[in-house]
Amino acid sequence: MSIKHGLLALLGEGPRYGFQLKKEFEELTGLFWPLNVGQVYTTLGRLVRDGLIAEELSPTTDGLEVTAAGKDSQSSVGSDDSQRSYRLTERGRDEVRAWFATPRPATTPERDELTIKVALAVATNRPDVTDMIQGQRNEATSAIQALTRRKARLEPTDLSQAVVLDAAIARLDAELRWLDLTSARLAGASRGRAALNARDSGRPGSGNR
Repeated sequence: MSIKHGLLALLGEGPRYGFQLKKEFEELTGLFWPLNVGQVYTTLGRLVRDGLIAEELSPTTDGLEVTAAGKDSQSSVGSDDSQRSYRLTERGRDEVRAWFATPRPATTPERDELTIKVALAVATNRPDVTDMIQGQRNEATSAIQALTRRKARLEPTDLSQAVVLDAAIARLDAELRWLDLTSARLAGASRGRAALNARDSGRPGSGNR
């Protein structure tokens, strides 16, 4: 997930405070990817450094900056108390346009823990691989049911959250199909080994020597 581009996209709607960016990102993505506020401010600092956004300082009534808990440590720039917000620069707008216009590379699959775990279980001939696959199938089915109920509670205007939930459900559907395919492959391999053993046992001279 690109936190950098997510923050830039939100800033395309207008200046935002750091904690405001965190909250909006989480709300728009259905709280699927909660952000650590320290990571948000670290990312914003890098974006300022790279010239993609600029800081803006505006007067506040209490002399505090907004932060993780909604209030940051007291700060001042020069002799003025201020609240720090961020806005896109022209370079930042170009970055956002390029990000939205560029398809995500589909030739390099993301490293997935489940795929690696199943592949290693198969490669090492673990006797519990079938149970492991069934357990994952049950987990995915329960998750789909929960996400479907959650999607049914959305308001018609919650389009971004609906998109995120649709994607999550589609990925779980694909995971279930892959698990079914893996089970079929394992069953086919087992039948093939059994047939090969039966053929070998029926050959002359294949008995005990």
